[in-house]
Amino acid sequence: MRFARICLLLLLGVSLCGTLASQTKKKKLLAIGDVKGYQHDSVSQALATIERIGRESGVFDTYIRTDAQLITKQKIAAGNAKNLDFFDAVLFYTTGELEMDDQQKKDLLSFVHDDGKGFIGVHSAIDTFYQWPEYGEMIGGYFKEHPWGVFDAPVIVEDPNFPGWQGMPRQFTLKDEIYQVRTYSRDKIHVIARLDASKLDLSNPRVMPEHRADKDFPVAWAKMYGKGHVYYNTFGHREETWDRPDIQKMYLEAIKWAMGLVDAEITPRPLPK
Repeated sequence: MRFARICLLLLLGVSLCGTLASQTKKKKLLAIGDVKGYQHDSVSQALATIERIGRESGVFDTYIRTDAQLITKQKIAAGNAKNLDFFDAVLFYTTGELEMDDQQKKDLLSFVHDDGKGFIGVHSAIDTFYQWPEYGEMIGGYFKEHPWGVFDAPVIVEDPNFPGWQGMPRQFTLKDEIYQVRTYSRDKIHVIARLDASKLDLSNPRVMPEHRADKDFPVAWAKMYGKGHVYYNTFGHREETWDRPDIQKMYLEAIKWAMGLVDAEITPRPLPK
């Protein structure tokens, strides 16, 4: 009888350990630094920083690639190669028309839309795949100039409750290159932060005419794409930006949200008056 109790306790212990292990299993992030256009010097530091914060937090392991080979659900012949089925989210710090065939593009959209996985776009991720409209629909918009170059950008936080933005001042300045965004709609994205248009030079000839009217310059947003979580943030052009603890926290929490580890209210809403 005593032996049976010991065996039962051992079995329960093994079961509990297995349950705890499954609950603490680290997520997998595929971070792509493929560049087919403007060469951002900060890509290396950005991806190294993403890898470090994932490792130090114990939340996720990062697989860094400078090509798009692993963006597929098909079996890859190369030894030990992973495909999208292995990952929980994909991060792009990319530029231009990446070398992905039609099946790879279909697989990436399915990974997010149908499988409910995450996608994180960093800075020039919206300066990517102009010839693939479905990508623009997924990420939420496309790059259209950076009228003010690198400057002390005046930022207004619209959603201080979004993961990674708690504790940020409601208004602050950040020295970085901020993108102007086209082909986006507030009906489809949840803007987390935008530029303070009252502090911008709107006479700059590179400001889109339609934005002289609505004065809406989002810098970070979140959205659903089917079942999947999509996050974009324009911060990260400068290497120095990645040294900031607040930016590191911002991206860590965004990745956790994209992976479904934390919740957030992301109902689209109009530009606040």
